[in-house]
Amino acid sequence: MADLVFGRWTTAVLWTLNHHGRMRFTQLQVLLPAVTPKVLTQRLRQLEADGLVTRTYYAEMPPRVEYEATELARTLGPVFSAMVEWTDQYMDQVLAARAAYEGER
Repeated sequence: MADLVFGRWTTAVLWTLNHHGRMRFTQLQVLLPAVTPKVLTQRLRQLEADGLVTRTYYAEMPPRVEYEATELARTLGPVFSAMVEWTDQYMDQVLAARAAYEGER
């Protein structure tokens, strides 16, 4: 069940949609450049199936698709806030540990 929210790229996609609101696929790609289009598509489909993302298709020329966090996904806001607070508080220690590790190699 942990992969529901903490699967590879799932948290990043959910955080981005929670933080930025409704977005098109290309907008998500710009904000998440390290994720491949294939994986982003897979994550969005899975999140839609899990009820965490809505996909809205607009039948216009050219066609347009937008993704948005659902009400259920927005309940994760406090979790994301706690993660940001933790990062703000402890990132210096993480960076120091990384530097020490790399120095040992």
